[in-house]
Amino acid sequence: MNLIQPIVRSQNRRRFLSGLGLASAFFAVPGAFAEALQLTPLQTEGPFYPDKLPLDTDNDLIVINDALTPAAGEITWLNGRILDAHGDPIRNALVEIWQADHNGVYLHHGSDNAGKRDGNFQGFGRFLTGSSGEYQFRTIKPVPYPGRTPHIHFAVKYKGRDKFTTQCYIQGEPGNDRDGVLKGITDPKARASVIIPFAPLKASRAGELTARFDIVMGFTPAA
Repeated sequence: MNLIQPIVRSQNRRRFLSGLGLASAFFAVPGAFAEALQLTPLQTEGPFYPDKLPLDTDNDLIVINDALTPAAGEITWLNGRILDAHGDPIRNALVEIWQADHNGVYLHHGSDNAGKRDGNFQGFGRFLTGSSGEYQFRTIKPVPYPGRTPHIHFAVKYKGRDKFTTQCYIQGEPGNDRDGVLKGITDPKARASVIIPFAPLKASRAGELTARFDIVMGFTPAA
């Protein structure tokens, strides 16, 4: 049994990383709701973008390379699309996320309680969007740390454009009303666009969550 378990985990990880294209049909038809789109507000990158990137920068933050021990926390499947100003998908956009681990520690030497960092949590991941603009990460539900409500940082990099940074938040989180960065978004509709539900994943026996965060950019890529 012990000899088989690492193989199964490795196969599951490869299946996750290679099978994301099968989920493309889940995403909405490009441009179908362009009139209702709310541009995603810019937010600060913050002080804790990793000062040294991990060796593993893929879209599975729960397991580093083929390690046997997963990160602590509530596993969350985080997905969405990168859209242009007309609601059409943006292809070849590099999506980066970074966040604190289950103990509230970032992958950064200046993070509080750095000695308590979960070494099994990747802390940072990347995904290059395809033709339907979709991205997907496996990560953990964000946790609060002193001065901030739970959140996940996003950066979108696209050739010829400045890096776009924002953050997403948990719907119903009590700390949202006291968070200075979130409250800095003065437009109620724009603020609501970055607050998303983290809901139970149907048929998951492990109590996993799912969250969806579409990012609408204020430009249209050149043809």
